Amino acid sequence: MLDVAIIGCGVVGAAAAYELSHYPLHTAIFEAENDVADCTTKANSAILHAGYDPEPGTRMARFNVEGNALTRQLAGELRVPFVGNGSLVVALSEEDLPVLRGLYERGQANGVPGLELLSGEEARRREPALAGEVCGALWAPTAGIISPWEMAIALADTAVVNGCEFHGGCAVTGIEREADGFRLHTTGGDFLARRVINAAGTHADAVNAFVAAPYFRIQPSKGQYYLLDKSQGELVGATVFQCPSAAGKGVLVSPTVHGNLIVGPDAIPAAGPDDVAVTAQGLSFVAGMARRSVPGFNLRESIRNFAGVRAISDRDDFIVEEAPGCPGFINLSGIKSPGLTSAPALAKEAVALLRKSGLVLQEREGFRLHPRPRPFRYAGARDRAAMAAENPRMGRVTCRCETVTEGEIVEAIHAPVPARSIDGVKRRVGSGMGRCQGGFCSPRIAAILARELNIPLTAVLQDGEGTEILTEELGHEYHRI
Repeated sequence: MLDVAIIGCGVVGAAAAYELSHYPLHTAIFEAENDVADCTTKANSAILHAGYDPEPGTRMARFNVEGNALTRQLAGELRVPFVGNGSLVVALSEEDLPVLRGLYERGQANGVPGLELLSGEEARRREPALAGEVCGALWAPTAGIISPWEMAIALADTAVVNGCEFHGGCAVTGIEREADGFRLHTTGGDFLARRVINAAGTHADAVNAFVAAPYFRIQPSKGQYYLLDKSQGELVGATVFQCPSAAGKGVLVSPTVHGNLIVGPDAIPAAGPDDVAVTAQGLSFVAGMARRSVPGFNLRESIRNFAGVRAISDRDDFIVEEAPGCPGFINLSGIKSPGLTSAPALAKEAVALLRKSGLVLQEREGFRLHPRPRPFRYAGARDRAAMAAENPRMGRVTCRCETVTEGEIVEAIHAPVPARSIDGVKRRVGSGMGRCQGGFCSPRIAAILARELNIPLTAVLQDGEGTEILTEELGHEYHRI
């Protein structure tokens, strides 16, 4: 019998698992995909929002500001890439200036520190690449950029080393209420749990409906992006937003923690909860809108287009509560932006709700953090030599673009939540994220996965189930690294 079952392992589910791992509970995460952070968490703007946008008094406002501080702390403790680069919301016409004033006043009410209203000239002194039409800006120094999937992985790894179970590729297909809790029907069998946290993202309304009367609906919204090469990464230092509208926070231009430049997103209705197809029309809109604030980026340096799906609900705020009429079933649902920023604060609230429901919580003795490994590419020459001397695989560079070694890849495959695919390795060590997008290293990583997992090359996955990259072996032998 599980004490708590967590459904979904994006950054919100991973944060809940991390928070619960501070207590000696029998906890398990059930993730339909075969890895952590394989849906919305891997495909978003990667922004740590300051907290000036949410309506004062809402859950979004509270958890945004709390989560900003908590995420900064966790990023340091878990060695997750983070840069406190600040953000600018720019006014592109005189009509936008009252919007900036309104955001400033919201931020003041929400307790966001350090906000400043700037003239267009002051904004361009900070960011010379801004368009000449910029006539004002809101500066938020507590905004930042982060690696969302590395944060989720670090949280999940720490939860697992402290006793939490991770069930990847294990979709919840139904839930029944029982006298002492819930019976979860999954593709990996049935599990009993006294309490449940629903962090299923774009599927959260369907999961809630397994056991409770439907009282919210997820309306997935898709956002499309350009990811530009590192040659464009220093075009702006801060994250540049446009004034928000009913459609969202607008198209942004921002550096990433890995040195690239990200441009996007739009906001259009998704065809379904897993619709991540990109369109020429959508990308053209993104590029045109982004050039209004930062005209100088070079789309010939684009190395990848992608889309993410937001879990927009038909309510105006985060849904963070026990499902009506269903004691012990906690919904963390409708977690749109600023969900990434808010995740650690949402997790603490979920634990408070579990305690209120009667779950006995006593601090665990010997809780251990599991920080991310230090990347080989950031080590000095002397440290690299020492790492290679201790483990010769650390001296074999497998991904040339990002200087990722075979030793790092092997560590990722044997991590607490192990990589089981080429993209799973990518999310942990950054292989395939460079200019060639895995053209050089993917076959080598496939061979390492086959060797370490003791599987044939034809069973190696690009990412989720059904994404085998080879269908047949030709000949009797192939080279193994």
